[in-house]
Amino acid sequence: MLGLAPDAAAAKAAGGVAAAASWAGTGCDEGAVWGECRGSGANPYRTCADLAEPAFRCTCPSRKFPCKHALALLLLWSEGAVEPGPRPGWAAEWMERRHDRDERRAPAARARDPKTAERRERRVDDGLADLDQWLRDQVAHGLAQAEQAPYRLWDDAARRLVDAQAAALSGPVRGLAAIPRRPGWPGRLLEEYALLRLLVRAYQRRDELPPELRDTVRARVGFTVAQEEVLAAGERVRDTWSVTGSRDSAQDQLTTRRVWLRGRRTGRPALVLSFAAPGAASGGRLDNSLVVGTEIDAELAFYPGAQPLRALVADRYGPAGEGAPEGTDVRGFLGEHAAALARDPWLDSWPATLTAVRLGRAEGGDLHAVDGAGDALPLRLTDPWRLLAVSGGGPVTLSGEWGAGGLRPLTVWQPDEGPVIL
Repeated sequence: MLGLAPDAAAAKAAGGVAAAASWAGTGCDEGAVWGECRGSGANPYRTCADLAEPAFRCTCPSRKFPCKHALALLLLWSEGAVEPGPRPGWAAEWMERRHDRDERRAPAARARDPKTAERRERRVDDGLADLDQWLRDQVAHGLAQAEQAPYRLWDDAARRLVDAQAAALSGPVRGLAAIPRRPGWPGRLLEEYALLRLLVRAYQRRDELPPELRDTVRARVGFTVAQEEVLAAGERVRDTWSVTGSRDSAQDQLTTRRVWLRGRRTGRPALVLSFAAPGAASGGRLDNSLVVGTEIDAELAFYPGAQPLRALVADRYGPAGEGAPEGTDVRGFLGEHAAALARDPWLDSWPATLTAVRLGRAEGGDLHAVDGAGDALPLRLTDPWRLLAVSGGGPVTLSGEWGAGGLRPLTVWQPDEGPVIL
């Protein structure tokens, strides 16, 4: 059973929990095993395993999958320490939801045409081989030529990727033209070239990659995962989710709404996307149910990947009220971001939620968010006055998107004003 552990630490921790005295309400039948493990809080952790997959469900805040409680429960079951019995309501409900999702997923899986998938794979292979040669040509000809190059240089390469059904790469390629031609820009351009080349090489060697990283690479190239599949098989996390920020952007005849969430118990970030045709933001398909500054008790289903971030709201259990989200200081945020980049080097943005930060100006006059230890992050603002007025020089909770050029503030929480959208 310990062969299912995500790492050695989880396997060792499971051994310490695999004691009958730590468990109550255990039981099993031909398809599942379940139990409640005593945790650090008042409520025990409810753990269940689907023996047919195997698949796991636990209410603990661990980000490891399976967690130590699921592993410990399987150890007890394999040793014959779990007696057969009827499923409790919470375990039966989870198993029934899994069965229902599998039933919905089956027709879609049967409808896939293997030959269509093979043709697309070949087109993408050819398109990325063309991109690989284009990238090498740009470096061979020298970066200086890019300073005066027409937009067509980037647009033509992006269009070829769209034709090759690798459309997700067209945006980053077009974005190369928008890199500001200020001191140090050749290094930035070369960095973007290198990341694109790394993605090309990773896709070309995808069969050698771990499954999670292979999912990330395919998503970055443009292979999508149906929502039905995410709801059926995606990692599920229930928490009280703070809605920390939202931003709409329009590109290529499509308006995208990015809504950032942060788990109050797990500290885990999540991104919920919705889309609509331009001009349809008020009555189209953009999700208006996630209101910035509120919290929801919900279970999210995460898209697969080495750094799961995008998610769907799978089940809602009701509103959980309002309040400033639990964040980190600057050092804690940078640690989170570094760990995420180690898993997915192509991340172009990452959510930040900073607590007890004040606004300060650097020598050049640019605004920074400064925490109590004196660590600071540069802010990327077109109009700073609203943020300055709300903060009033005092400590605030600030959320935003961290990317090239600094932190783009989205929401600020001030003790008297509450949440203010920037």
